[in-house]
Amino acid sequence: MPTSSKAPADPFDTRLVRKLADILTETGLSEIEVEQGDLKIRVAKTLTAAPVQQVVAAPVAAAPAAPATPSAAPAAEAAPAVAAGDAVKSPMVGTVYLQPNPGSPAFVKVGDTVEAGQTMFIVEAMKTMNPIPAPRGGKIVQILVEDAQPVEFGEPLAIIE
Repeated sequence: MPTSSKAPADPFDTRLVRKLADILTETGLSEIEVEQGDLKIRVAKTLTAAPVQQVVAAPVAAAPAAPATPSAAPAAEAAPAVAAGDAVKSPMVGTVYLQPNPGSPAFVKVGDTVEAGQTMFIVEAMKTMNPIPAPRGGKIVQILVEDAQPVEFGEPLAIIE
């Protein structure tokens, strides 16, 4: 009786799993699932928070671009750069715009007095323009962002005194 060293046919195909993993890498997807008859395979990547931390840290790293100053001096200068008052923060991740349309005057500028609810900026998120209202009345003492700048959730946009 001939003996075979081969095990019975296994419906699980490791080549398919490797191929799905390659598709994830090539396309940037976080997971993929296929189903064929009774066989169902799901391949997923684990996402880490490290890229978010790098994005948040990027503006801080870009700040000390001053010519030949001691490393302690930029840190000391960065702290008082924000004026005293209440910060108007971005409620979402997106792109901030200082005026309603290109070429139009800005919603607000330093020295303007605003009323509670007055539109100060627009943050575009997922192709939707979201007006950012003044949380309270007061005088604009500092605008901390540039037009068309990407912003993070909670990032200060302006200071109201």
